[in-house]
This record gives sequence, C-alpha cells and structure tokens, in this order.
Amino acid sequence: MMDGKGKDRAHWTRIANDWIKWARTPGHDAFWAYRDQLAEFIGKGPGEALEIGCGEGRVSRLLTECGFRVTATDPVEAFIDAAKGAMSANTFAVCAADTIPFPDNSFDQVTAYNVLMDVEDVPATLSEVARVLKPDGILTISIVHPFADIGSFQNAGPNAPFVITEPYFERTQFEETMVQDGLEMSFFGWSQPLQNYAAALEQAGLAITSIKEPVPDPKSTPDRLKNWQRLPLFLWLKARPLAKT
Repeated sequence: MMDGKGKDRAHWTRIANDWIKWARTPGHDAFWAYRDQLAEFIGKGPGEALEIGCGEGRVSRLLTECGFRVTATDPVEAFIDAAKGAMSANTFAVCAADTIPFPDNSFDQVTAYNVLMDVEDVPATLSEVARVLKPDGILTISIVHPFADIGSFQNAGPNAPFVITEPYFERTQFEETMVQDGLEMSFFGWSQPLQNYAAALEQAGLAITSIKEPVPDPKSTPDRLKNWQRLPLFLWLKARPLAKT
C-alpha cells in the first residue's frame, strides 16, 4: 500500500488485518462501484504487469482477469502473504515502491491503484516505476481525487452541498478512521494538488496520455456513494515514457 518508509509503512503494517477484511468484503468500499470501469480503463493484456502496493491483491486479480501475467509487490509482508493465499498474481515480492527489485524495461503495464497518496516520496516512486516500464509501456494510476480530499458533503441526503474545509494547494498528511457496517479502518497518507503529481510524472520522464474522472456504476452504488455521482471521488490517469533523445 505504500513505499515502505517511516510512518506509512508502520501504519499499514499495524492495520494490515483490518485492511484485508475491509477490502475483501464485497461491496463494502468504493472499489466495487468502480471495478468494471477500472478493468475497461486498464484494458486487455497480454503482457507483463506490475502492481505496486498491491495490498491484499484485489487489483492484481483484476489485472490477471484482464489477461496480464502479473507481478504483485508491497512492502508489508502480511499483504503479500494474503495476496499469495488468494492466488492474486504469478509472481510476488516484498519491496517498497521506490526500490523495485526488477531490471529496467521489464513491464508492459504498471498499475498504482490508490497507492501514490500513501507514499512519502512520490517523485522517487515514479522514477523507479519509469525505470522498470518498457519504452512502449503504460502506467495506470488511480488516486483519490485531490478535490475530494479537501472537503466533504454536508450530509448524506441527495444533492447535499459539498463543503471545502481544507486548502487545496498544500501537501497535507492525513489520518482518518472509518467505521462502516461493523468494520473499522484507519487510513493514512498525504493529500496534495494534481500539479504535484503531474510534476513528479514529468520529472520521471512520463507523459500523461489519458485522464478519467469515473462515475460510480448506478447498478452497484450504495446509497452512501450516490453523491459521488455528482462529483468525482477518484482520478484515473495513464502515462507513457517520453521518447528519449
């Protein structure tokens, strides 16, 4: 779920079992209302795919369904054990996102699903991703939309106003505990503006080629997510290596 440095690694190691329960309960969190669209956005294999910060492995399993041969990585050993137990990928490695133990130009697809918000050093992570990505490869990113991070809906009712409570342009550390349907989950990471991600991609020699602000599937959206059909909860990006001169 992160790059393995300092507070982020300690946090996700501590709550690993909570996350496994949370992520593996079908329909429990927002992933399930976007899953089919994510598969479509990633596209079909074949090819070698790497997931950084795989957690318990649900996105690695999705990449496998898309036809890729998948390598799943995470710095938290409990997550890799869980991903292995679910046969989420072909290959597994316990490693941080900024120290990937594979050669240059190894992967056709690298996926960073809701992980860049959790890493301390986004530029170092993206530099390492660029190193292992083939020259014609694709990086697929999902992050919580930076706009969604700085406010909340005033209430749970339909058409509730979205109230901004935090400054947009700052990089801010957050830690939030959610209780939902009897499960508790503590989230930890950093909120930062889109321009920070764009700058880190450019610094790593990666160019954004596609942007999507997905709308949750009306057929599988619980009431608690319906207001996110009006505003974007997630931001999805694709990026490719720039041609070297």
